[in-house]
Amino acid sequence: MPEYLTPGVYVEETSFRSRSIEGVPTSTFGMAGRTAYGPVPYLANGRVLVPGPTLVTSFTEYERAFGGLTLGDGTPCRLALAARAFFANGGRRLYVSRVFSFVRTTDATPVVDGPANFASLTVPSTGTAVLRWWARWPGLAGAGISVAVAFRRSKNVLIPATANGAAALRLTGVQPGAAVEVLPLAGGRPPAPDDRTKPRAADVRIVARAADGSLGYLAANGTDVDPPAAGTAAFHITLAVTVRSGADRLDVYNELELDERHPRAVTRVLGAKEPADEFSLVWLADLTAAAAAAPVTPVTPAAPPPLVGPPVPLAAAPPTAGDRLTALLSLDAAHPGFLLGGGDGLDPGVADLLGEPADPDDLNRPATGLAALGEVDDIAVVAVPDTVDQPEPQQQEAVDGLIAHCEQLRYRMAIVDPPKDSAISGVRRFRAQFDSSYAALYYPWLRITDPTRRPDPGAPVPMLDVPPSGFVAGIYARSDTERGVFKAPANEVVHGMGEFVTNVTYDRQAVLNPEGINALRFFEGRSHRVWGARTMSSDPEWKYVNVRRLFIYLEHSIDKSTQWAVFEPNNERLWASVRQSVEDFLLVTWKSGALMGSKPEEAFFVRCDRTTMTQNDIDNGRMICLIGVAPTYPAEFVIFRIGQFTADAPAA
Repeated sequence: MPEYLTPGVYVEETSFRSRSIEGVPTSTFGMAGRTAYGPVPYLANGRVLVPGPTLVTSFTEYERAFGGLTLGDGTPCRLALAARAFFANGGRRLYVSRVFSFVRTTDATPVVDGPANFASLTVPSTGTAVLRWWARWPGLAGAGISVAVAFRRSKNVLIPATANGAAALRLTGVQPGAAVEVLPLAGGRPPAPDDRTKPRAADVRIVARAADGSLGYLAANGTDVDPPAAGTAAFHITLAVTVRSGADRLDVYNELELDERHPRAVTRVLGAKEPADEFSLVWLADLTAAAAAAPVTPVTPAAPPPLVGPPVPLAAAPPTAGDRLTALLSLDAAHPGFLLGGGDGLDPGVADLLGEPADPDDLNRPATGLAALGEVDDIAVVAVPDTVDQPEPQQQEAVDGLIAHCEQLRYRMAIVDPPKDSAISGVRRFRAQFDSSYAALYYPWLRITDPTRRPDPGAPVPMLDVPPSGFVAGIYARSDTERGVFKAPANEVVHGMGEFVTNVTYDRQAVLNPEGINALRFFEGRSHRVWGARTMSSDPEWKYVNVRRLFIYLEHSIDKSTQWAVFEPNNERLWASVRQSVEDFLLVTWKSGALMGSKPEEAFFVRCDRTTMTQNDIDNGRMICLIGVAPTYPAEFVIFRIGQFTADAPAA
């Protein structure tokens, strides 16, 4: 209670309304699997880089973060194709957790072998190596990255400190960490700003601030600051780094500085940790000649590797500013350097796809694979398209893990892909292995025009078979946006496909539908459609996908929006407030058409009083609220009964 100790006027704010409950998003999709490139947790410089699952909101953004539709060996990327289908069918938000099985060295304390996983390039390529460009993320795609560095020479930044020029000189337009080229004024005209002659290493200095606050040049010992000398000119040198990947990706980083003391230093903007561009392809490291010449440690794929990354050599004697600039400029636009090495690691197994949760006692062991998606609360639908590439017993194990993930987290739905090339009997046998209301199975696969191949003139159009999870997830998102989560995501057109691999007829679906296998069918004049909305549950109460997803939506929304009630006084005032909040939320839900009944009393009830709690519950700090809702079920079987009657006979 407020205290009133001093006489006066007190104005207080109060509320006469209940707290509102906000509905949670229901169409956010999450996938785990292999990608051509992109964020994955690993160790660099002794610190774990933990990008976590990455949010992308378009397929263009996906390509920038995770690469194209093929892996490094040219095989189609299941996850990329599913992401493409998701956005083509109306999806808007996708979280991707990349799975990568590192190749490691055989040391007693195993670490990942850098060249076996990460492409890199030492510069200069001949003589004493000074710097190394590393691919930011592991993968064979790193070998397709090229780097070119250009420089720009500014006008003279050294001016007299006084009007008559008799006093000392001062630097202007630069700040500590900037690189300048210092040249004598005598013996010829200084170079023009557009002069493309590369600076000599001996002429490069780094601007630093002296003890008295004036700007000078950092001395060779790295601590003293030499003042500008008379009879010289200083030209500010800035860098532009151009990074290419394939034919479509081009990143240009302008106005970069040489020394790490500057906020725009190339080692900051393109650094190993927290770069300015989170989707940058490369990062830069200093190294010594001895480290660059070290042989590659033998590797073994026998044991699963730990979560670590490329060894980052720390130079015992850092290279001079001139040496670093010369090394960087050895890769110019006419002679860009391509990164070498790298690999796609080991083929991921079921354990890699499902991943491991984060170790709470070890910050170097973050969550991986599907388990990493569990840390993103907004995800409502999940899939792992790479399960179809596992042998059937392992695929069953992976689907079990996917279903367990959804059941444990409670607030998400799994879309399960059937085995590749499975016939009706095969998919029925596969479906019989599972029983869960948190998963739905769709059959058959879809055939699309292969986006990774250019057709030859006169040759048949190349086709590619893909699993249905990405398409169905996009339809979930589209149905939720246009109608609501209570609408069954069925009788919806499938976009971006050519044909179904297997033709599911009326009679075939009569076998599949009762077993909870949702058919994808073609109807003449009505295109390709999802023609099923059942879960993989044997419980008739949770037969339909939209009923389970509606309850997920209601439960999650109430859970998130009533956290304020914890530790409040457990009395009638709290009960009434909670009851009113839930009733208001369910009233809006009923008005949207999600619940049965012609009036609210028929659609839901909310009880939170002495009838739901005993004195023992109250004494033990338990507040119990009982909620009942009447969901709408889909009109799965629409029946019209037509009969004859005579004109003088009344209708039945």
